[in-house]
Amino acid sequence: MLKTLHTVFTQKTHEGTTERLLQYSFSYFILYVITGYLAKYFAKTLGMGGNTYTVYNTIGGMLICNLVVIAWGWYKFKSSDYTTVLGISMPREFLYIIPSGICTAVIIPTTTLMYVLPISVMVAMIIMRASVIIISRIIDTIQIKQGILHKTVYWEENVAVVFALIAVSIKFIYVKPGDFDFLGNAAAMTILTAYLTAYSIRIYIFNYYKNTRKKDAIYDTKGFFAVEQIASTIGILIAGTILFYSVDLAIADPKGFGYQFKDSLVNTPALWKEGVLSGIPFGFAAFFSVFLFMFKGRTATFAGLVNRVTSLVAGTVATLVVWWLIAGQKPPAMEDWFGLAAIFGAIYFMGKAEQKRACELAKAHEIELEKDSEVACDPNANGAANK
Repeated sequence: MLKTLHTVFTQKTHEGTTERLLQYSFSYFILYVITGYLAKYFAKTLGMGGNTYTVYNTIGGMLICNLVVIAWGWYKFKSSDYTTVLGISMPREFLYIIPSGICTAVIIPTTTLMYVLPISVMVAMIIMRASVIIISRIIDTIQIKQGILHKTVYWEENVAVVFALIAVSIKFIYVKPGDFDFLGNAAAMTILTAYLTAYSIRIYIFNYYKNTRKKDAIYDTKGFFAVEQIASTIGILIAGTILFYSVDLAIADPKGFGYQFKDSLVNTPALWKEGVLSGIPFGFAAFFSVFLFMFKGRTATFAGLVNRVTSLVAGTVATLVVWWLIAGQKPPAMEDWFGLAAIFGAIYFMGKAEQKRACELAKAHEIELEKDSEVACDPNANGAANK
């Protein structure tokens, strides 16, 4: 373990290795903790919270993502398969990467709207976290049946799913009688349906791209992220412009998202620059979130688990940091600690699955293990789990 951590924190790693996976996970974890802390710091200490903070934080995140992909040339998507659309030659992958970006443009505002619905924040978080885990497992089942995914989902991954869902669902014990009233609210159910549909399509596309790469094909996750990000930014700008000009502040409901969105831009808060800067860690976290979802050689089940489990642990740590650094804040509740214990159970089985998968990929020459890798592969075992 010490050799692995030394490699993770001191060396450049190979694509698809366990060490690269840990590098992405640690980076996502740190950025998620900072993002969680800043949200509370702005709300509780600086007095800039709610949708006003969300608007400027999102602007900052979108800016950093687009600046990086343009400055570093990631938008030059690498492909060996081209097609022509309306007389324009483009990588064939654009036919589904751009729709994935549109789905992202749906996910970002619906995530915000989930928190202003007639639904408890706790229930909203449970639905969003659990849905990604469940959707990822369903995507694997679908793509195995379609012949797109040629790997089986290890039993350890299935057990990890159960532990992760337990960790997420423990808070259901504390749900109040009125917390599910949104089920009878047409607007709330429309937003929830849009969120789940967009996430399902996006995760399917991630794994379609990953699982349809031929052995010697280019696997350009940075280019995928760049094209998706540019498409989502255009989508959000169009939707934001329409929303801005369709809301009349004189008659709109001050409690509604539309009113608060336009008001935050018309009546610019004093800390708008700081709010934009707060989006920097949020923007960088988006990179690692996508890279984890698309991690080479892993099932959607495993990749979705790594993404959500990392964010769950980071959420608990962020709560601790807020409690330590901001006066008057509450420490993690008892159910958070129980949930964290279940998460460690999920991590244990994920670790078992990862060792098997790394060996499988190494034997198939799909990845190159690190020089000091501690992954122990039994040469007499049939590590491959292909169908």
